[in-house]
Amino acid sequence: MIRDVGGSYRRAIIETVRHFSGWAPEPAAIDALKAEGRWNNDWQASMELLCRRGLHPLPAWDVLVQVFSDYYFGGDPEGDPTDWRGFIGREPLLVDETFFAALSERGIAWGFVSGAEPPSARYVLEQRLGLSAPPLIAMGQAPDKPDPTGLLRLATTLAGPLGPEAPPVAYLGDTVADVETVRRARACLPGQRLEALAVAPPHLQEAGREADRHRYEAQLRQAGADRILGSTRQVLELFSAPSPPAP
Repeated sequence: MIRDVGGSYRRAIIETVRHFSGWAPEPAAIDALKAEGRWNNDWQASMELLCRRGLHPLPAWDVLVQVFSDYYFGGDPEGDPTDWRGFIGREPLLVDETFFAALSERGIAWGFVSGAEPPSARYVLEQRLGLSAPPLIAMGQAPDKPDPTGLLRLATTLAGPLGPEAPPVAYLGDTVADVETVRRARACLPGQRLEALAVAPPHLQEAGREADRHRYEAQLRQAGADRILGSTRQVLELFSAPSPPAP
């Protein structure tokens, strides 16, 4: 998890649902939906909330996607990001370029499997974080999580052929779908060492939300998370820094 999408993607869900139904779901309703492990795609999550609200008829899929995009990007997704006026401009970064440099210094290959649209993912990774052509599989480039196809494809790109002799693969996410993706990847390649790392999203780490965060983390553990981290940067604590060369 590299950015806080509480005021962007999740806000776009709320406003999209409000646009069609007049009802604005509470953030807790979105958390509960995400905890089911099936709604990683925020367009589908928006449609599902409308369905559960009893809206009839439901909007056409392409119309819903356009409304969502208007809220999130506020401009042409394939256009110049400086022209975007949507919620994408409200995404605090949770790491910086030095985080990835530290991973590389430890000999750790890294990449991204994202449910975000490719323009959004590339904008954050390349323009805001300054990463050069980072390994990325975004929406539409593989089946949506929790299908493990994207994760396994990226892991093969980074580590070579997977299997008992391959390096271990860890995947960090903040939803049950992310954890389930690793679980399904294990089922596809039982000999490959795979670890599900999880972290609660930033809005649950605010002061006064401790009980909500603990419930969410319990759901991540129940889904199969191997480790619950306090932040993305805590990944660095799992790996030792390289030893300096001998004089």
